[in-house]
Amino acid sequence: MKHDRDAPRFRVRPPAQWLNDPNGPFRWRDRYHLFYQHNPDAPRHANVHWGHASSRDLAHWEHHPIALTPTPGGPDEAGCWSGCVVDDDGVPTAVYTGVNRHHGGLGTICLARAVVPDDETLTDWKPLPTPVVTGPPAGLDVVMFRDPFVFRSGGRRWALIGAGHSDGTPSVLLYDCDDLAHWRFAGVLLDGNDPVATDVFGDKATGWECPQLFATASGQWVLVVSQWDGDPMGTGFLTGRLEPDSDGGLRFGARTGGRLDHGQDFYAPAVLQEANRALMWGWSWEAREQDEVDAAGWAGVLTAPRVVGVHPDGALNVVPAPELRLLRAAEPFATAPERTPLPQSYDLTVTAGTPTTVSLLRSASGAELTIRLDPDEGTVTLDRSHWPRTRSEGSVPLVVRAPAREVRILVDGSLFELFADDRATVTERIYRRPDDVPELVVSGAGATVIGWEQVPPTSG
Repeated sequence: MKHDRDAPRFRVRPPAQWLNDPNGPFRWRDRYHLFYQHNPDAPRHANVHWGHASSRDLAHWEHHPIALTPTPGGPDEAGCWSGCVVDDDGVPTAVYTGVNRHHGGLGTICLARAVVPDDETLTDWKPLPTPVVTGPPAGLDVVMFRDPFVFRSGGRRWALIGAGHSDGTPSVLLYDCDDLAHWRFAGVLLDGNDPVATDVFGDKATGWECPQLFATASGQWVLVVSQWDGDPMGTGFLTGRLEPDSDGGLRFGARTGGRLDHGQDFYAPAVLQEANRALMWGWSWEAREQDEVDAAGWAGVLTAPRVVGVHPDGALNVVPAPELRLLRAAEPFATAPERTPLPQSYDLTVTAGTPTTVSLLRSASGAELTIRLDPDEGTVTLDRSHWPRTRSEGSVPLVVRAPAREVRILVDGSLFELFADDRATVTERIYRRPDDVPELVVSGAGATVIGWEQVPPTSG
């Protein structure tokens, strides 16, 4: 098989064909499980199944047989779309969007249960023949309805569903599902008319996909939504309080928020709430033409797992999961700001006290792909202008606000993930040309550097 330098080696993706949204991150019998939207027949979005991988350590992943397959004539005959996985009285249960050939944007909420719940690999699933929710509640004029996310609050189990209304207002709907077999509509948790949401997101999205909700140690809640207007627009977050309302439901009081990832290749993140942290994975799509994707024979990858929390000022705190250190080679390849060749996959940290430029790639003409840290201005700038995207999004320099004292860069094939201090992330896909030279050059007084090649972990 031909070596593909663009193919990530250490992030979750199927061996071939299509991947999109991460689904149902789940901890079971000391093993992490990740599911994802998957077309097993082509590197294109169609015929959506649930792919499945698992890991004991978040570094080494094992692929499993497809978990969910569309049922001919069933509520998911046109696709098993996004959802989550929960422990339902000792039985791992997938809660997902089923779409039939006539769905028109409106999904149903379906369940599938692990056939052998004591099996730590969870390779056998049985869908229930009838949806637990057949469509949106009457009277709301909902035209988009999908992506259930189940969580606990106040000793009960609740679910969020992403929605869009005919007047162009996005929303997150709330259901009481303490009994997974019986769901009760409990109102609109939040919609695009909320003044904080409008201030943070603007008013262009017509639907909010893949809602996720998690709690922090300080008692704050974080609501994540993926903004949709017929195409993905990006992903945002709101921090605030989750409180009971007078109708027996819940309300989300938004405090502040922002963009979840500042890059152009991050969408539909999924969250796993653990006792002492929340883990997040996002979908990174291909930023190249379809004929290149077809030739490669694969499309889409999940990001590295990220630990997400909230700073006292309401900004997100986002760092790579510490388990990723298991991928580091025994010795670093770079320990000083000197000209150094870069491997195909690496984990690099640069610390700066003054304005510093980090060059990672050089073209045959001498152009460079750079990251500029400016602690005085409080900005980090990614300049990939000479590696233009072949799709329409553009490749102008991207500037994010951050203290700009430290960046950590995870590169795995074409997947580029930048963590600016612990306050901003940038996910982009950057494809190397045959004559590009991957080389580290750091210029800045007093900058410190340490970098490891990512290699197959020795445990897992």
